[in-house]
Amino acid sequence: MFKHLDSKSFPIIKQIILFYLIFLVICLTSCDSQREYIISGITMGTTYQIKYYAGLFFKQQKLKKEIKEQLEKINHSMSTFDPKSEISQFNKMQDIKKIISISDDFYEVLIQAKQLYKISNGAWDGTVKPLVNLWGFGNTSHKQEKPDQVEIQKILDTVGFNKIIIEDHSIQKKNPGIQLNLASIAKGFGVDMVAKVLDSNNVKNYLVEIGGEVYGRGKKINGKPWRVGINSPKVQSALNDVYYAIELKNKAIATSGDYRNYFIDDKKRYSHVIDPKTGYPVNNKVVSVSVISNTCTLADGLATALMVMGAEKAIALVNKLPDTECFIIKENKSGDGFDHFYSDFFPREQ
Repeated sequence: MFKHLDSKSFPIIKQIILFYLIFLVICLTSCDSQREYIISGITMGTTYQIKYYAGLFFKQQKLKKEIKEQLEKINHSMSTFDPKSEISQFNKMQDIKKIISISDDFYEVLIQAKQLYKISNGAWDGTVKPLVNLWGFGNTSHKQEKPDQVEIQKILDTVGFNKIIIEDHSIQKKNPGIQLNLASIAKGFGVDMVAKVLDSNNVKNYLVEIGGEVYGRGKKINGKPWRVGINSPKVQSALNDVYYAIELKNKAIATSGDYRNYFIDDKKRYSHVIDPKTGYPVNNKVVSVSVISNTCTLADGLATALMVMGAEKAIALVNKLPDTECFIIKENKSGDGFDHFYSDFFPREQ
């Protein structure tokens, strides 16, 4: 039998219900507090890792799917290892009268590449691919050795980003031998696009890394800023051997170096960083360049350009660019250590 409840019992029941409602809200709030998530994988011939903070009920699988789709789009557009990609189709093309329609991603990268080529006075050049291959650093079986000067000059005639016509979502060659390779800017673009996906999913605190190029937004879960280490520029250095640490506050950082990818020929060292104007690997004693900027696309491409330009010209250029700084490590005169240089507003060591 049910016990009859008189009107005096209702206030007590209300209090009990209110107590459980408050308890439920506290429980749900606690359960949905920020926690760390990590997404990792392989893209653009390298690895990527995304660290972010969100609540327990965050739709992680939806985010992973969107990130995967975005990276696949970029690969299909700009990977020289994919014979069906847009960039591969362009490279195969011999008819200078033919105009190819291109995707939004490819077009956006080319526009930024064109600007980078201009401000660096050709130090960054996305058509240097045949020279890279000639020196044995490309995706060909060419032997790593010093080429003949005649070979270098022949290929130099087909190098020059200004030999490409870029119009509204279309691209055309001025020279049939032009070959594009956007590896020195595409990873940075990938970082920026992943960051956009995270932003669109209302993620406020994250760190995106693709092949060493990084963008950090917000802070770590402990309230401290994201910190990214610049690798010590020694051949035997481990990847976690840090020369200098940088705090990232809604900024990107990209690093280019010549201390891992090189060969020795007749006791002389040749790195994979090729000067598009001379056709030879750079020899200016700069071993590492890191660039901090608002976008990883710019930071990625500019780091390569500054390697070619050398320390003095590099710092002079960066000091003219808004919201952009650089950190340059150069082999000292005696060759047994390093000196470092930075732009005017670069964060000083703590």
